[in-house]
Amino acid sequence: MTERLSITPTHAYRNNDKLIGIGNAFWDMSERSGLAGIVAAYGEGVLRTEAGHEYIAEGHEFVNFSCCSYLDLDSHPKVIEGGIEALRRYGVLDHCIARSRVQIPAMLELEASLGELFGAHVVCSIAASTATFGLLPLIASGHLGTGKRPLMIFDKNAHVSMANVKPVCADETEVVTSGHHDLNFIEDACKKYEQVAYVCDGSDSLGGYAPVKELAELQDRYGLIVYYDDSHSMSAYGERGVGYVRTHSPVLDERTIVVMTLNKAFGTSGAAIVLDGYDKETLRVIERFGGALNYSQLLNTPAVGAGLASAEIHRTGELVTLQNKLYENIQLFDSLIHTDQTGSTFPIRLVPMGDDTVIEAGRRVFEAGFYVSPVFFPIVARGTAGLRVMMRAGQSAEQVRALCAVLAEVGARPTAPIPGEAAR
Repeated sequence: MTERLSITPTHAYRNNDKLIGIGNAFWDMSERSGLAGIVAAYGEGVLRTEAGHEYIAEGHEFVNFSCCSYLDLDSHPKVIEGGIEALRRYGVLDHCIARSRVQIPAMLELEASLGELFGAHVVCSIAASTATFGLLPLIASGHLGTGKRPLMIFDKNAHVSMANVKPVCADETEVVTSGHHDLNFIEDACKKYEQVAYVCDGSDSLGGYAPVKELAELQDRYGLIVYYDDSHSMSAYGERGVGYVRTHSPVLDERTIVVMTLNKAFGTSGAAIVLDGYDKETLRVIERFGGALNYSQLLNTPAVGAGLASAEIHRTGELVTLQNKLYENIQLFDSLIHTDQTGSTFPIRLVPMGDDTVIEAGRRVFEAGFYVSPVFFPIVARGTAGLRVMMRAGQSAEQVRALCAVLAEVGARPTAPIPGEAAR
């Protein structure tokens, strides 16, 4: 009998053996400790309350400090009503056909509204990850960008939604990984290659912003293309909520491509691809050859209506009020607990913990009435585990203070003495 061949993986761009082999043990511990797989109780006055957006699961009441709706717009009455009104207006939940063939005006309305908000052309997608999977291979082949096939540099901390596209891009061009925001590495590559594209988070899921101005200098000097996922700063940062990248980057043309989810501070569903300097022909290429961007998986009608309502809120002073409330809560947290993100407007704080203590610390915080996410490998590098705290505009000062008192008890580094005891 002929011996059958086994497969030896190259692990050039991904290593599931390592990811699952190490990471799954942390997830199992989280679930056994009641910190993962939580099923929240839904219903009027149960899931969200006016007193601080409290969640209840299996009789345990807790305040969620691990939610990306930084401005609480996902429960705004105008956003809810916008979704309902759009469904009534168009009379269809999903228009189940590729948009390049037939589409209803709802999506075009949202793209036009967001385009006016950003001062750019906007293409909507069902998710930021879907947009990324459609766009990065087009950049790799030179069909999006400056027309040249680039060396693709992925930041080592690039979100998994971007990192997962490495092997696809590697079928079109050369792909390498840089250190986190390693400007020297990027510049050296620019000196060597005719065209370079850098893929990174504009606002990082573990706290912090990209060096947008420094990258813009490399864009001007060498024609560097930068692909940003700026999901965590959309709505929470900048005039009319345009985000960190579009607020600070002086290079807003075909060399800067920004993707932002609408599922976080914007408070609805889907994603916005924000483009400058592209002609109609290139936009058609994106629409036709951007993978799932052209499948029958578009934003459903209520999501479009909710997006239109949220966009209108972004044009009013209410957005500024909500942003300021968010910043006040961030500043209060920073005055009580020290992290590497202290002093930033970024709504995420990572409280360092040991790999061997992070789950137990998260469990104690949860029992005290607060939920924060334990993060561990492969979410973060081995040895850099922590509790991820997310601030929101709707949290009360009392809730922030009480959480900080509990965090200090489980090993967080206080910025200053925390008065009073945490609520139990």
